[in-house]
Amino acid sequence: MTTAQRPTLEAVAARAGVSRATVSRVVNGSTTVAEPIREAVNRAVAELGYVPNLAARSLVTQRTDSIALVMPEAATRVFSDDQVFPGIIRGVSQELEAADKQLVLMLAGSPAGHQRVERYTTGRHVDGVLFASLHGADPLPGTLARLGIPVVVSGRPLGDAPVPYVDVDHVGGVTAAVRHLIDGGRRRIATIAGPQDMVAGIERLIGYRETVAAAGLPELIAVGDFTRESGAAAMDRLLTDHPDLDGVFAASDLMAHAALRTLRAAGRRVPEDVAVIGFDDIETAAYTEPPLTTVRQPIVELGRRMTQQLLRLAAGETIEPAVMLPTELIFRASA
Repeated sequence: MTTAQRPTLEAVAARAGVSRATVSRVVNGSTTVAEPIREAVNRAVAELGYVPNLAARSLVTQRTDSIALVMPEAATRVFSDDQVFPGIIRGVSQELEAADKQLVLMLAGSPAGHQRVERYTTGRHVDGVLFASLHGADPLPGTLARLGIPVVVSGRPLGDAPVPYVDVDHVGGVTAAVRHLIDGGRRRIATIAGPQDMVAGIERLIGYRETVAAAGLPELIAVGDFTRESGAAAMDRLLTDHPDLDGVFAASDLMAHAALRTLRAAGRRVPEDVAVIGFDDIETAAYTEPPLTTVRQPIVELGRRMTQQLLRLAAGETIEPAVMLPTELIFRASA
C-alpha cells in the first residue's frame, strides 16, 4: 500500500461516526473520551488498518515515547562479560516494554560521544534520560534537569547537581564482607579498590577503610578499574608490597576473579592462605575456582527502579530524590 492509499484520520472518523478531533484524541491516548466512543474508534482503526503518523503525533503531544539510557563507557566495556551493564539494560528494558516505551541506548565513552549524547538529549528527541556508570562530576545530568528534561541516575551523583538517583548500599555490603573476613581470623586484609572517580569505587573503599579501622587493622590498598586486567595488576602489587596478607576484598567480581588466578599462580591457596571476597555476584562468580564469596547487588532491580522513577517523573509525579537498594553477602568457598 502506498502512502496515498493509507487510511486517514478522516476515514477512521467516518467509519466510527465521530469527528476527526475525537479520533485524534483516542489515537493520542487521551483519557477524556467516553469508553463506547473509544471502542468504536479502535474498532474502526483495526478494520481499516490505520497506522498513526508518529512524527505528527509527537508534534501534537510533545512526547516521543522514547527513553534514553546513557552509559559513559566504551562499547567494549558495556558488551564485555561484565554482567553488570547487561543486567541494568535488562531491568530498564523490562520496565519500558511494560510501559510501551522505546529504549534508546547511547554510549559515551569518549569526549565526542559525550557531545553527541548532549546534542541528542537536549534536542528533545527523548522523553527522559537514565544515566548509568557516571564518572566524576559529569555536568550533563544536571544540565538536562535544569532544562526540564526528566533525569534519573544510577548511583549517587558526584558534585552538587540535585538529580534523583537509585543506588545500592555499597558501604553496608563491604562492611559485611570485611567483617566476615575479620570474624574468620584474618588480620592482614587488603582491598583491590574500584576507580575513585565513580561513587561505587569511592563508597566501597570507604566501607573497607571504616571496617578495618574499627578493628584496629592496617589498610592495604591497591586501586583498579573494575576490570580483570586491573585486578590482576593490583593483586601483583599487593603480593609484592604485603606478602603476608591473608585476606582480600575486591570491589568487583571481575577483579576478584583475576585475584584468584594471580594468587594461584603465586602458590597461595584460597581460602587456606588467603580468603577472597568480591562484589556484584555476577553469574560467573559461582563458577570460579574456588567459587567466589561475594556481595550481591540487585542489578536488574536497579535498572527497573531507575526506570520506574523516571516514568513517574516524566508523568509529572513527585518522586523520592534517593532510593537505596539492599545488598547481601553470598557465602561460597573462597572465604
